[in-house]
Amino acid sequence: MTEGLERTSGFDSSGNEVWGSGLASAAALVLAVLFAALIYLVTESNNERDAAARSERQSFEIIMTARSIEQSIARSEAALGRFIINGDEIPATLYRNEWREAGRQIEQLQRILRRNPSQAARAEALETLYIDYGSELVVAARLAATGENFDALARYNSVANSQNGVSAIRTLEQITEQERELLSERSAARIETNDRARLLATLLTVAGIILAFAALFLAYTTVQAFRQRSHADQRADELEDAVARRTAELEALNAQLRAEMAERAAAEEKLNQVQKLEAVGQLTGGIAHDFNNMLAVVIGGLDLAKRKLLKQPDRANAHIENALEGANRAAALTRRLLTFARAEPFLPEGTDAAELIASITDLLRRSIGERVSVSIVADDEVWPVWVDPHQLENAVLNLAVNARDAMDGKGELTIAICNRKLTDGEIGQIPSGDYLQIAVTDTGCGMDADVIDHVFEPFFTTKPVGKGTGLGLSQIFGFVRQSDGDVDIDSTPGEGTTVSLFLPRFNGDVTARKPASSGNGYVGDDKANGACTIIMVEDDQRVRRSTAASLKELGHTVLACTNGQTAIEILAERPDVDLLLTDVVMPEMTGPELVAKIANSHPALPVLYVTGYAGEAADSEQFSGHGVLRKPFTIAALADAVEMATLDSSESEG
Repeated sequence: MTEGLERTSGFDSSGNEVWGSGLASAAALVLAVLFAALIYLVTESNNERDAAARSERQSFEIIMTARSIEQSIARSEAALGRFIINGDEIPATLYRNEWREAGRQIEQLQRILRRNPSQAARAEALETLYIDYGSELVVAARLAATGENFDALARYNSVANSQNGVSAIRTLEQITEQERELLSERSAARIETNDRARLLATLLTVAGIILAFAALFLAYTTVQAFRQRSHADQRADELEDAVARRTAELEALNAQLRAEMAERAAAEEKLNQVQKLEAVGQLTGGIAHDFNNMLAVVIGGLDLAKRKLLKQPDRANAHIENALEGANRAAALTRRLLTFARAEPFLPEGTDAAELIASITDLLRRSIGERVSVSIVADDEVWPVWVDPHQLENAVLNLAVNARDAMDGKGELTIAICNRKLTDGEIGQIPSGDYLQIAVTDTGCGMDADVIDHVFEPFFTTKPVGKGTGLGLSQIFGFVRQSDGDVDIDSTPGEGTTVSLFLPRFNGDVTARKPASSGNGYVGDDKANGACTIIMVEDDQRVRRSTAASLKELGHTVLACTNGQTAIEILAERPDVDLLLTDVVMPEMTGPELVAKIANSHPALPVLYVTGYAGEAADSEQFSGHGVLRKPFTIAALADAVEMATLDSSESEG
């Protein structure tokens, strides 16, 4: 009985050991499977991390290549511009080399992007735009290479605004922006895979330790258990070291890329600054001298007027007139600069050139002095032209002043206005057709062929330092080309010069010109009969105060505002407003933006823009249909502008 119980107990103990051994083996097997799975996951995680790092480096490479393409195109354009201006072969070679480099970089970009369908499509479009834009630039280069610098410069200026060039830069920006988004995603993915690798490494270490203890429970030898444990620890350390090395490499690469990007940005900024300073330096001499002369007239005249105001008021008025003339000359110089910079709005209209030039005869004589006789000869029925009358006045005045300087202040000046029928190639590159010729002839020193070849280049002048800016003829050339015409010069050294403006005939109606004011700034009390309620928007306090006082002097009711939002609120409360008078360039809301906002609620409200510099705040189409008064202005000019704006509105309503 006792032996049976012992045998049964032995069987039970043996069975428990078997079950225990089986469970331990099963547990060890499960742990081993989990350990193998962890190793597989760590390997896959490392592969994902490496792939994320490669993708991140590819994004950096694409961004840098796109920027290099943009810079190569910019350097090629700049070299072509220098080649056209000075004819030097070195800029021409630089232009070709940089343009080819841009093409090579585009091919490299296509290879990098071949696996990204959307980016690859943009790269293909970029190549097409690059080829088309290059075809446009090469025309200007060929013209310059054959010595046709004027046509090459005109072609270059038109190509500078080419849609192909703008689209190419926009496509590069799209590629860069897309890669920045991908870079952000890939950086996040890399960080995520790094974190997952660390977690899996930790789990792998824990699994190794657990597996080592399981081996002890299965009666593995201590040596074998320690070996397994040591191997697991070593593997974990290697994985951690590998992760640390990869992380350090990526961080070093990121730091290097950031440093290169910062260095490149600093170099570009420095280059831009040098170019700006060079342009400013070329202008400073002539402009500073002219402005100082004009300011000397203004300050001296006002100081003398202040001294004579009480004791000799009649002489004070003469000094005030002299100061006003100096201020008007300064305003004219500023307007020339704005026109050259294309910040002056181009407002063409049907114009009778003979009538316009006749209306400024007195101004011409005052500008060039009494020792120069002025003769104006015009056909009986001159054709109208489609030009900006204000810029045509400036062009004629500039030619007259240049003629006076060429005659040393004494001689004969003749302005001839006649109709001409031209054939193809007879004058420059303009097509055949009907043109109005405005020829300004002087009896001065004349010009040789070398000077004539350069007279239309910006900043070119034969006058002494401080006596001219070199912008007058280049401004005239730009104005005439903008009006679809051309300029011709006929000059003989020692005999004189004839500068002819050829403007295409306009087949529409001539815009009626309001008789010029006396110019003394005085307006009689009869202006009060047309008194209006005017909302005036001007952000500059001094200009706002001066303009409001002038309007009140004319008998108008003025509601002065500092910004467009205030004007909108006043318009909502005041239905009796007759006119909106607004500055163009203002913070927060420009003048054209204000007019656009009230267009639906006040469609019939007359608008008068007052501008000293339009810049990028508006273009000619936004000014179209509204009056434009250029700063600075006299009270008489302000009165005329207000009257014209309200009169045009009344006629349109009628």
